[in-house]
Amino acid sequence: MDFGRLVTAMVTPFDANGQIDWESTGRLIDYLIEEQLSDTLVVSGTTGESPTLTDDEKTALFRFAVERAAGRCKIIAGTGSNNTAHSIHLTKEAEACGADGVLLVAPYYNKPNQEGLFQHFKAIAESTKLPVMLYNVPGRTGINLSVETTLRLAEIDNVVATKDCASSDQLTQIIAGAPEGFKVYSGDDSATLPTLAIGGYGIVSVASHIIGAKMKQLIAAYLNGDVQQAAKLHLECHSVFKGLFECPHPVPNPVAVKYALSLRGIAVGGVRLPLVSVNEAEAAFISKLV
Repeated sequence: MDFGRLVTAMVTPFDANGQIDWESTGRLIDYLIEEQLSDTLVVSGTTGESPTLTDDEKTALFRFAVERAAGRCKIIAGTGSNNTAHSIHLTKEAEACGADGVLLVAPYYNKPNQEGLFQHFKAIAESTKLPVMLYNVPGRTGINLSVETTLRLAEIDNVVATKDCASSDQLTQIIAGAPEGFKVYSGDDSATLPTLAIGGYGIVSVASHIIGAKMKQLIAAYLNGDVQQAAKLHLECHSVFKGLFECPHPVPNPVAVKYALSLRGIAVGGVRLPLVSVNEAEAAFISKLV
């Protein structure tokens, strides 16, 4: 399974009552495919506010996204959690809904050791025929999926990729040791070009909601050997890469990108508690950014 180079971790649109806005979700999917050129969409990931989505909402999102995309891009379902049995259940639901793959975040809060991490991911992968993308984000989970454990998991047939937000050193070691066909994605927008430069495959992005088409140009320029143009585009994108998370001080994702989308005329509503919408200073910063 090739999920392409530019994967967008999609926000979940809500209406004024905080319920999923299906009409807006459909428009957002079309926009991300047709205007921002996403190769794949992740639904019900962290950017999609998965912690506050019910299982029924997640399943409905999986099904809706598959139907709306209609083969124009691939759909990855976020089915990871810190409960292995629950993740297996959601993964089977995603498979039944026609998803092209699943994204499995490292278990958070209960902090298993590396053997526990291996057994967790292995059990979920063995429960499905779907391709699996691992997701290592130590800043959110409180635990690092090590290079050794990642490479051990990469030997499982349907574990085909990882989204890793650890250091560039860790990404380098994974890329160096990975079996043929195993793809390494960065989860940090500002690391798009550096990740490509060390042999990574692509980016699972938040900024692609706003500048996906330019990011696609950046990736194409690098792959075509025009490193100077790729670097130029990286510099042009960098303020958005950083600004969506630091406006003008750190804000939790997807607060900023949802507001940025509203400024672009893409209605996606607010966020669910415990997240809160941008304040006046943050709104002014984002308005200048995009």
